[in-house]
Amino acid sequence: MTVRALLEARAEDDSPGLLAGDRSWSWREYVAGSRGRAAALHSLLDASRPPHVGVLLDNTPEMAFQLAAAGWGGHVLGGLNTTRRGDGLLADIRKADVQVLVTDETHAPLLVGLDLDGVTVLDASHAWPADAPPPPADPRPDSLFMLIFTSGTSGDPKAVRITHEKISFPAGYLTERLGLSGDDVHYISMPLFHSNAVVAGWAPALFNGATIALAEKFSASGFLPDVRRYGATYANYVGKPLAYIMATPAADDDADNPLRLVFGNEGNERDIAAFGERFGCRVVDGFGSTENAVVISRVEGTPPGALGQPGPGVAVYDPETRTECPRAVFDETGAVVNLEECTGELVNTTGTGQFAGYYNDEAATAERMRGGMYWSGDLGYRDADGWIYFAGRTADWLRVDGENLAAAPIERILLRHPDISEAAVYAVPDPASGDQLVVALVVTAPITPDAFGAFLAEQPDLASKGWPRFVRIVDALPRTATNKVLKRELANDTDKPTWTREERGRAYA
Repeated sequence: MTVRALLEARAEDDSPGLLAGDRSWSWREYVAGSRGRAAALHSLLDASRPPHVGVLLDNTPEMAFQLAAAGWGGHVLGGLNTTRRGDGLLADIRKADVQVLVTDETHAPLLVGLDLDGVTVLDASHAWPADAPPPPADPRPDSLFMLIFTSGTSGDPKAVRITHEKISFPAGYLTERLGLSGDDVHYISMPLFHSNAVVAGWAPALFNGATIALAEKFSASGFLPDVRRYGATYANYVGKPLAYIMATPAADDDADNPLRLVFGNEGNERDIAAFGERFGCRVVDGFGSTENAVVISRVEGTPPGALGQPGPGVAVYDPETRTECPRAVFDETGAVVNLEECTGELVNTTGTGQFAGYYNDEAATAERMRGGMYWSGDLGYRDADGWIYFAGRTADWLRVDGENLAAAPIERILLRHPDISEAAVYAVPDPASGDQLVVALVVTAPITPDAFGAFLAEQPDLASKGWPRFVRIVDALPRTATNKVLKRELANDTDKPTWTREERGRAYA
């Protein structure tokens, strides 16, 4: 199925389709407005160039209309990250072959001084037709619908090719899996230039006729008021929003709200459980990426610390030998005793999955597709029962005193502390050789160095080399627009650590 077919199915639907602030549109009005924009933009495009329209917008009504406009098949939408600046933003515009760029007064200043020769810039307040015949296009399921840039946590962002099928398939799958229907209200506060909001929020609503309720930007303090104002029954997230919301002051009536289901990825177990209890809803967490080639589902019975069960073909492979890694072996404390041997890269052994390649980047696509398999760049290990545990990105593999360590298991241990809200483990060079382990912590209450050391000593599954040499207490971790931690910024930060552990001891000062 194509996005165009999904739009056509909603064309005569008079139920609420889009809510934003105090404004509302029926599905009929939303579809008609997107059709008018599609026709207007099609008339502006040079047929000799790729028909690509960039959008530099937050989650405004115009962003929602532009997203649907691309669904008619007359052009491809380029979702530009609103946190990018200068040469980085220009590089994204050029990589996506943008002909026309739609922005607003909030983001137009970001374009000042950039060489936009060949790019037509339109203000979001442009006099768009209220309706018009759609462009003469006949998109197929494998036709290109959108370019979505990766978060850029491990290098320059790459433009992922998002096909119509990559929208329509998960739209139907999530509707069925999560029990969504036209009676739901989908609250979308994650940015619509990224895959989580598009695939997990917007697409299912288009499929099942639910109402879309927009937050221009995510706000932890504004989350519950928005849920109540819109009557939201469903919300999506990526990264740490659960932790941010849980850090807001609790009230006795927090569970008095219409929210019944929250779906996303990268939430930690403590926040998933606490969020569901506090707000009286069910939280379903999974694992995925913009490429969507490696899928792992948290199902009933998932052990503590595990991501869940892998989808068909997903395995853990040694990138050097290109063979499957042995299963993890746990000791009586729960520590992995063969971490170096069992940790490998998460791969899809059957091929690309729904990954359609990167646009204008054959080298990056080839790096992902080696030996007919998709290599995710994520580390993990698998236990005897098949459960997969996340170990971090490939850059999160540390070597301390000759021993290999993975960042994610250490971060999970640190989050057991009731006053640690966020933890990011990373490496700095050891003057002798290898790495020294650093952790940046966001805390909700003061912690003393002695108390931190005592907490670590109580963790039976923390390896001796997993004790951080340096600890930094920070107000916030540097993050991408999709809430992923930028560890390279932490590693490049020259600020002195808050605490330092003595070189051969356990005491922090």
